[in-house]
Amino acid sequence: MNQVCAEAQSTEAAENQLLPAALSALYADHSRAIYYLALRFLGDPQKAEDATHDVFLKALRHLDQFRGEASARTWLYRIAINHCKNVRAAWHDRHVLPSSDNEFLERLPGGESPLRILETKELGDRIQKALAGLPAEYRLLLLLVSDQELSYEEAGALTGQTADAVRGKLHRARKAFAALFVKTE
Repeated sequence: MNQVCAEAQSTEAAENQLLPAALSALYADHSRAIYYLALRFLGDPQKAEDATHDVFLKALRHLDQFRGEASARTWLYRIAINHCKNVRAAWHDRHVLPSSDNEFLERLPGGESPLRILETKELGDRIQKALAGLPAEYRLLLLLVSDQELSYEEAGALTGQTADAVRGKLHRARKAFAALFVKTE
């Protein structure tokens, strides 16, 4: 009996040592993608960084709820999408203007010409304005499929839709984005 208890404790200790390594690998594999998803969703690098950390903390807290029916990537994206929606719905975000883009200009490599920097910033502003003008569902589908390169099936699993519904809505989202992007000139 003591031997069985000792083996069970040994197995549990080994699993507890593997947990931080597995979480570290999960973070290393997916943190960049989660950050870029949050950045596109929230439009602010600092908020995106905070959201990325929050997503992995939530994943750690709810690791026991991961059923393995979807990939870890899809599970993390679902957490990130829900978290970013909650952040955007917060009172503070609805009533405070975002910070300026000066941080973006300071982070660019030193060898670029000021004209190129300005063109890049203006293009980014136009893209953000066009994305902001889209309905939330279209924006989300564009981010998941075009930006994060998820398949229609994966995007459908995250949004609770069929792959065919995602395909159709994505077609309409791209057309709407193109129309809004032209208007930003």
